[in-house]
Amino acid sequence: MLYFLIILSYFLGSILFAIIFSKFMKIDDPRTYGSHNAGATNIMRSGNKKAAVFTFLGDFLKGVLAVGIAQLVLGGVDNAKTVIALCGIAVVVGHIFPIYFKFKGGKGFATSLGVILAFNPWLGLLVILTWLLIFKLSKISSLSAIVSMIFAPLYAFLLMGNNAYFGATIIIALFVLYKHKANMKRLIKKQEQKM
Repeated sequence: MLYFLIILSYFLGSILFAIIFSKFMKIDDPRTYGSHNAGATNIMRSGNKKAAVFTFLGDFLKGVLAVGIAQLVLGGVDNAKTVIALCGIAVVVGHIFPIYFKFKGGKGFATSLGVILAFNPWLGLLVILTWLLIFKLSKISSLSAIVSMIFAPLYAFLLMGNNAYFGATIIIALFVLYKHKANMKRLIKKQEQKM
């Protein structure tokens, strides 16, 4: 059952709502324009804000769902937090490296946010507020995601201490930051686009 939950989380993460909604709403495949990324920010570049919102919500909710299912099934089982944390990592990895789409997915921020919120609502709120603050100041989505993910492990440690959720938050943040390496280069060169 424990391995099944982790595998289920990965397959759930592999569902890319950017591609699903682009087909459903007759928008060009997001992997063919902009950042070539299957995520909400790139869908926004198509001009279809509704599709971008649906994409974000879908990616966010699968993170919440993966962790929520694990929490519901495992309850008070020994080492439950460790398995739940692994499910959180697995759903993010599924989004970034989806089995359904030749392992080429999104950058994982929305799904990570869903996972983090499911780990701890206060943690999720702090990460969201950090994103909103940086976005208000910069109007750059990638910078907001990068700063949020840098601070997420710190928030996790302050709120929950050194536990499995804290460890998972570090790993998830590293995956998301790795996927934003091209954005970081553009930010350094002051070439990153504002929303």
